[in-house]
Amino acid sequence: MAGGWAKDGAVSEQIEASISDELKRMQARKGPQGESLTHCADCEEPIPRKRRLALPGVKLCIDCQQDRDGQYKVRGGINRRGSKDSQLK
Repeated sequence: MAGGWAKDGAVSEQIEASISDELKRMQARKGPQGESLTHCADCEEPIPRKRRLALPGVKLCIDCQQDRDGQYKVRGGINRRGSKDSQLK
C-alpha cells in the first residue's frame, strides 16, 4: 500500500537500494596489500607470524587494529527519503 505521493513498493525499493549501495561500498574497499610488517606501525610490538601469513600486507597488531575498528567514522550518505516538506516544494 502506497502512502501519500509514493508509489507501491517504494519503501522496499529504498531498502534494496540502500543495501545495494552499502554492498558496493564494502566490495570496493581494499584490504591490506603488499608485504606485511614484522612490527606494528603504531605501537612497535611484534606482529605474530600467523597473522602476517593470514593477512598479507598487515601493518597493525591485533590490539591496534581493534582500536581502529572501534572508532566511529563519519561518512556521508544519501537521504533517499527526504522530508515531506521537500517533496511539496
